[in-house]
Amino acid sequence: MFKIAKKSLIIVMIAAMMTLPLATTAFAEEYFETEEPSSGAMMIDLAVVRPVGIVATAVGCVFFIVSSPFSALGGNIDTAGEKLVKDPVAYTFSRPLGEFE
Repeated sequence: MFKIAKKSLIIVMIAAMMTLPLATTAFAEEYFETEEPSSGAMMIDLAVVRPVGIVATAVGCVFFIVSSPFSALGGNIDTAGEKLVKDPVAYTFSRPLGEFE
């Protein structure tokens, strides 16, 4: 009796695991539908967010230069460069206008 129940449970679990990715993909497509940014979002991005991003990039470069000896000693100069320079540059210059994510 327990062997049959155990086999049935295993079969049900395998079937559930096989169908789970299909369900999550369907939910993800519905949840993450992106809309085109509005003109207001584009104007705010261009007039406010991008200039702040340029300043953040410059400040990040200064902090990276000041912290680079300590980062090199700590062995995390790549992480410091990524967080202080590469991320602000990518956020400011690589993302589409009006998209803030």
